[in-house]
Amino acid sequence: MKLKTKSNKQKTAETRKANLLSLLQKHGLNIYDDLDKGKFPQFVIPSRSVNNIVYDKKIRQYILGNASAVRSARNMSQLRSYTQLAWLAFFVNRLVREGKSSTLRDIYYSSQAFSIDFEDQPESDNIIVDLEAVTSSPREEFHIFPEERSSVFGDLTIEYTVPGYEGKRVNLSDHPDGYLIGPSLSSAELVDTSAELVIAIEKGGLFTRFVEENVHKKFKAIIVDTAGQAPRSTRSLLKRLNKELSLPVVILADGDVYGEHIAMVIKSGSANAAHLRELTVPDAKWLGVWATDIEKYKLPTIPMTESDIKRIYDLQKDPRYQEGNWKKQLEVFLKLKRKAELEAFSKYGLTNITDKYLPAKLEESKSL
Repeated sequence: MKLKTKSNKQKTAETRKANLLSLLQKHGLNIYDDLDKGKFPQFVIPSRSVNNIVYDKKIRQYILGNASAVRSARNMSQLRSYTQLAWLAFFVNRLVREGKSSTLRDIYYSSQAFSIDFEDQPESDNIIVDLEAVTSSPREEFHIFPEERSSVFGDLTIEYTVPGYEGKRVNLSDHPDGYLIGPSLSSAELVDTSAELVIAIEKGGLFTRFVEENVHKKFKAIIVDTAGQAPRSTRSLLKRLNKELSLPVVILADGDVYGEHIAMVIKSGSANAAHLRELTVPDAKWLGVWATDIEKYKLPTIPMTESDIKRIYDLQKDPRYQEGNWKKQLEVFLKLKRKAELEAFSKYGLTNITDKYLPAKLEESKSL
């Protein structure tokens, strides 16, 4: 049994909250100070341009370089986005202080009550990313969450910390459909587990199959449904399971270039989140479905589209795919020009993937 000390986690969360509120207050005071001095207020934002995103081999993830951009009230072309950013900082300050949560969609509509003009939600979402970059904090610390959810199942006892549920404990194997990885679960304490492994799987249908086949018991595993490309709350949970409970993470995804990239994002992050840390599991292992597995297991396949092939060429330029198995599998995908889904193993029976493929891949992973 692995135990996690509660007090340290709570102290860290309280410190991060205090630091965020202090930083937001500092930016607010800077606006007042600039206005008192007759100066136009501004924000200095780390540049998120492609030219300022670099892959750091030491920490094994994308990070931002040293370039920055100024968002100033002086510049008429920047005044609108400057005002949006200032309002968002105000609104986030209120969310955090009051312990309220919001969604990305809520932010878009809430702005209208303050006559803040967002053309559409993508514009609103982009301003949220700007504030993340300014504060070096993820939107989850702003209490802002996306709508999409993935799920988790297994012998893991958590303790809620959200108001009204403080101290309440549940075991994540109590519900046969798993538990949604929402705000309350994301912030919960990880109390104890008998698991020795985390299996992240791309498909909800296979997640259900794994629960039905007692994969959590057979392999002493916590099972996580990433629901396609894993939401950041899910990647954060995978990071916590790995870091706080010392559980190795393995990844199963469709046998195509997008499945390979889903695994890579869990392992080393995405360029879009290069301004953030604590979202990657550098030692996570991609079990498959590999391109070589398609041939090895004689899986039913689907022809690649032109978009699939273009994506392969794009990833071959990415420094993370320049060597080892990552490079090899892209080359084989390009050679085959075929792809296979996880469900393709059903050709050999509904439980083939859990009875034969998974044990074989877990054994193979020991040498990766």
